Amino acid sequence: MRSVKEEYMDDFSTGGDELTEALRHLRRLNRIFGAAGPVVSGIHRLWLRSGRPKELHVMDIGAGSGEINRQILRWADRNEIKLRLTLVDMTEEACAEARLIFKDEPRVRALRCNLFDIQEKAADVVVSSQFLHHFSDERLPDVMCQMMRCCRYGIVVSDIHRHWISWSAVWLMAHLVSSNRYIRHDGPLSVAKGFQAGDWQRLKQTLLERSGYDLVYAWKPLFRYRVIVSKE
Repeated sequence: MRSVKEEYMDDFSTGGDELTEALRHLRRLNRIFGAAGPVVSGIHRLWLRSGRPKELHVMDIGAGSGEINRQILRWADRNEIKLRLTLVDMTEEACAEARLIFKDEPRVRALRCNLFDIQEKAADVVVSSQFLHHFSDERLPDVMCQMMRCCRYGIVVSDIHRHWISWSAVWLMAHLVSSNRYIRHDGPLSVAKGFQAGDWQRLKQTLLERSGYDLVYAWKPLFRYRVIVSKE
């Protein structure tokens, strides 16, 4: 069963330098665990299904400092796509880090915003990486439907496979790379709040009954699930 404990990063009354440090350490962990791969492959599938458009606007929800978007930019360059990226996060610390990382990249902008305040069809593709696990089972259908409302082609979600091996690996790496309390607490907890196949199957059924959208999920290394929901 998914943990219902809250991560420190979900407390928006705190932050500052400690959160900024955590975002920097999280970038290192995301590189170690290959966080970008499932998102990029999902975008590629939606792009093919949508007729290989030459221009694409991708919106990353709960982007943090936006590290995975470096790989999305490289994918767009390889496929000669005119890409725009909007990185959305609730915290000013995350947006400030994203603006610093991409200060010389005109294709990227950071936006401090709540998912539920984003307008309809604001982007072609909406993605999220390690964002969905922050929500309870009861709220997941609302979050997915809002993401679908914000896109034209579909959404790509990547999140953690809840398993004792992934929990142990994240606990170990979090303690090796950081003494930051956000990282040491939220890293292992994010795995405990993650997903197994049955969780996706229940969400798939709920989305079909509620909106007619078909959720397709697949397990990906390293202990992640990639979820695609297409409007096509």
